[in-house]
Amino acid sequence: MMKRFLCIIILFISVLPLFSVDLSDFYSALSSLGSDSFFSDENTGLTAFPTLIIPSGGLYEGMGTAYTAVSSDISFMESNPAGSAVLPYTELALNHNNWIADSNMEGVVYTTRFNNLGVGIGGKFLYVPFTGYNRWGEELSSSYYSETVATMNVSYNFFSSYYFYGLSVGANIKAAYRNIPAVVYQNHVVENQSVFTLMADAGFLTRFNFAKFYASRDRNFSLGGVIKNIGLDAMGEPLPSVATAGIAYSAIRPLLISFDFNYPFSLSLPQEQWEKWNIATGMNLNLTDFYSLHSGFSYRGSNPRFTIGAQLILDKVTFNTNYTLDMTTQLTSPDRFTIQMKLNLGDRGRFSQASKVDSYYLAGLEEYAKGNLNKAISYWNAALNIDPTFQPARETILVAQKALNLQKEMEAINQVEK
Repeated sequence: MMKRFLCIIILFISVLPLFSVDLSDFYSALSSLGSDSFFSDENTGLTAFPTLIIPSGGLYEGMGTAYTAVSSDISFMESNPAGSAVLPYTELALNHNNWIADSNMEGVVYTTRFNNLGVGIGGKFLYVPFTGYNRWGEELSSSYYSETVATMNVSYNFFSSYYFYGLSVGANIKAAYRNIPAVVYQNHVVENQSVFTLMADAGFLTRFNFAKFYASRDRNFSLGGVIKNIGLDAMGEPLPSVATAGIAYSAIRPLLISFDFNYPFSLSLPQEQWEKWNIATGMNLNLTDFYSLHSGFSYRGSNPRFTIGAQLILDKVTFNTNYTLDMTTQLTSPDRFTIQMKLNLGDRGRFSQASKVDSYYLAGLEEYAKGNLNKAISYWNAALNIDPTFQPARETILVAQKALNLQKEMEAINQVEK
């Protein structure tokens, strides 16, 4: 048992050497890319509440934020509100983001699903204690600049059936509060900069099979779209509103790739002051049933960002860790690390129900092969009583019913001939 545990730990941290070779040279190349005039964007940073665009962690950050069409776990809360209606499990996640210097972000999210209805609640808290750089910061360390965002989620998967995954549509309602302590501006003639505001997200998600080279009931191609952070300005500062379209594709079972196209906009700023469009792409590779690697790249403004991480599943507990390298990362300090602990709280009996449906369906096929049509139909009706959307049972009932009708017609003909 101890040897197995040590192997798991070694695998879990094995991702770090992949990213540590010639890190200084890589950072220099990253800086050159960020200064390229084609990618530079002077409108970056004009919006309020950076907490809204800083990932808490998990797969959302690990796949470079290209998660709009993936949304396969609790990280959907930051990427696409439609995700809660299609999650397989009830989940609770705790996030920690060691952001820049002494600034950190903490988060907690809970989500569950009732058949086609998904709900969730979460929050994240960014705090900056001003202690990271100099003497002045130390003197003000008793006061924190902070931002808090609370989110409520609801979504529903419409038209779900055996052959069609469904169209999940969802929304988030967010409340955000920015606290700027008075000591920061006490010697300046400015008004209180603390502010409270409300905003909303809306999104959709669907999945289907396309160019699939493995056998599975899971769909391998996903489409998603979302509009995020729609709300009124916060003391004259616009929110980071953005429209995103995403795709995700798994040609082979272990590998998933994703791509997001982001189009920032503003309800108050003129269009010439909007940020440029930006992109994100991600990858997730399942090495075993309990261990996977993921990475991502995104480019926003003049800040190219690379992320690499790993996920380890231990029974009902999942650990996810990421490291991000961008223009805000300091190579001399442990910045931009995130860790997530996620609890699997069960599936509310959905797997057991699906297993019963399958067993009734297979039992019906066995009786059909024996010629016991009425008994076969009774099994298939039992399957439909549990899951009315299980169309194979409905189709085989029609076939068996036609066979019964034909059998009755043949018996009637034989009686006439006698």
